[in-house]
Amino acid sequence: MSLVKYEIFSTVVELGSITRAGETLGLSQSAVSHAITSLESKWNFSILNRGRSGIQLTSNGERVLKYVREILKWNEEMVQEIANINGLEIGTVRIGTFSSVSIHWLPEIMKIFNENHPSIEIKLLEGDYDDIEHWITTGLVDFGFVSLPTSKHLEAIPLKKDKMLCILSSEHPLAEQNEIRFESIKDEPLIKPKKGSDNDLIRILKEHHVTPNIKFELSDDQAMISMVENGMGFSILPEMVLHRLPTNVRTLKLEGDNFRTIGIASSSFKTLAPATKKFIKYLKSWLSEQSPSINTNEIAKKGSLL
Repeated sequence: MSLVKYEIFSTVVELGSITRAGETLGLSQSAVSHAITSLESKWNFSILNRGRSGIQLTSNGERVLKYVREILKWNEEMVQEIANINGLEIGTVRIGTFSSVSIHWLPEIMKIFNENHPSIEIKLLEGDYDDIEHWITTGLVDFGFVSLPTSKHLEAIPLKKDKMLCILSSEHPLAEQNEIRFESIKDEPLIKPKKGSDNDLIRILKEHHVTPNIKFELSDDQAMISMVENGMGFSILPEMVLHRLPTNVRTLKLEGDNFRTIGIASSSFKTLAPATKKFIKYLKSWLSEQSPSINTNEIAKKGSLL
């Protein structure tokens, strides 16, 4: 059946390995290879390059992958809708997320959701903002957590404002100030997140006409904090990231009103599968019970997309 082959193709691309795809799908390596070969034979072109560096999409494979994932998405939604009609709850919710949301929000939300909907499976894919937008666009995830604004072709719902704060070693000359002025840090060595996670920082620096003196560019939040702790420079990070800081790292407010807006984005909220819509309702309900920091009327208005 083509749907099975499509699922195999999508999984091989997602995991970058025929062996890992087979393990995930419960199939032998030869069965996975046969399915890919069968699709290539049917379509009369190669969809994957197999080399020492692993599996890579061909240009033709890339062109058809988005349609394959769209077919799988609509099939999943049909299966869930049929189950709903028959009073059953099944399905898989695929979510793109970044580390601070994975740490602070998802464990509790997923625990509550799983207790009430044990037959619905949640799959998480963690990356940076750019990764998540790409996964949404290509159909690898149903929706994803993003920092707003996001790409214009995606629908988005704002959820929370998260303060952007300056962190310094307690031994830094500016560490005793109550508030950091951008003028005072424009020449200081900056330890910044890698490209794809630095959207908010770059936006804020640009708004305050600061050309940063970048010393290090790192992908791990804790690595950046450790660099700051050891006096290698300063950083500007979201408040949600700054939990359990070392005692010799100071957190300081920046002049002005600086924050990132965490939201969720999807290609279309209206066409999401029933299980995904249920999860998003749990997410919004859970956030409303916390300390909301964004206009709840705005969330409600955007939530009507569901």
